[in-house]
Amino acid sequence: MEGLKRMVTQIAFTPDSRLSQLPLLHRSLLPLLSLASSIYRFSLSLRRLLYFSGLLHQRRLPVPVISVGNLTWGGNGKTPMVEFIARLLDEAGIGPLILTRGYSGGDEAKMLHRHLLQTSARIGVGANRIATAASMFERHGYVDSSNTLSEKLLSPYKFESGAKDEKVGVVILDDGMQHWSVLHDVEIVMLNGVMPWGNNRLLPRGPLREPPSALVRADIVVIHHADLVCVPDKQLKMIESTVHNIDATLPVFHSRMAPSHFFEVKNPHSRLPLSTVQNMVVLCISAIGFPDAFAQAISKIGPLHVDRLDFSDHHLIQADDYDRDPVILKRLYCLKVLVLCSSLQIMPLSARTEENFKMNLKKHLINSLQEKK
Repeated sequence: MEGLKRMVTQIAFTPDSRLSQLPLLHRSLLPLLSLASSIYRFSLSLRRLLYFSGLLHQRRLPVPVISVGNLTWGGNGKTPMVEFIARLLDEAGIGPLILTRGYSGGDEAKMLHRHLLQTSARIGVGANRIATAASMFERHGYVDSSNTLSEKLLSPYKFESGAKDEKVGVVILDDGMQHWSVLHDVEIVMLNGVMPWGNNRLLPRGPLREPPSALVRADIVVIHHADLVCVPDKQLKMIESTVHNIDATLPVFHSRMAPSHFFEVKNPHSRLPLSTVQNMVVLCISAIGFPDAFAQAISKIGPLHVDRLDFSDHHLIQADDYDRDPVILKRLYCLKVLVLCSSLQIMPLSARTEENFKMNLKKHLINSLQEKK
């Protein structure tokens, strides 16, 4: 199964002009994948029609909902952005509730829980987001006054430290763009700056979960991994141009993953400086959507040599202990087994700074609260 996923991924990010360079086995899958993509396109159109005609109902939650989603599978920075927003809300004294499906054993939910342990963030895991939200509201309560939230957002004007609220004030929908059963008040769409559209085909023939035209529903677009783009001025402008051809008013921001430290697998509470791997031979083992970013981050630190072993996104190597820790790693007693910790940063490009991002997010939240009055 892992080998099949690798083949499909390679096909999805190979332009049509280079298909002839793929191995014969890969090319033999093309007719089947194309048929499956046609079926997916039909089901996507039908589902959209059912929701927007009212035959399938959308539910509004009692607090504002921020959706963080994407157009392509994996490696777009959705979960780091969810964590980034949760911290912003926590600093403003607003209790965030993160709703996530919990893919493949819930590795992302575990990571979010560990990273946000010292904040007011709550994490609800389950495929039925509405039922999960209802359960969390019953357990923790929610802020039922839009005036209370507006005051926290308006005073002070920036996101700054405020009195913590144990009740849920805002819901953050992780991977929410295609989750239409819950109404979204703010739609944030993450794009991978290195390969934003893949081969421009829908799943599974390509990586697109929806066509780029779906960006018309977005309120904010963030181009992730902007620091890894080979020719930033040209490539980033091309992505922004595509976005603005769909909606000329959409604010576009840029983000990166900023490594901060390592910890040892045997001691998750340890904190080792990035310089720990300098002048060492490093094997990068990952099960993430865009492993190139991980390998490049390690290479920039300055090891002697970097090799890599990439698994598909959310590949379940082992369910217990560290989220993605394979048994074999614990048996390598003579080697150091480290985990790289990184966080999302908004890059100040094109006059779009972190403060601009906060102001845009706050504006949309306030507008949603005013509409509910």
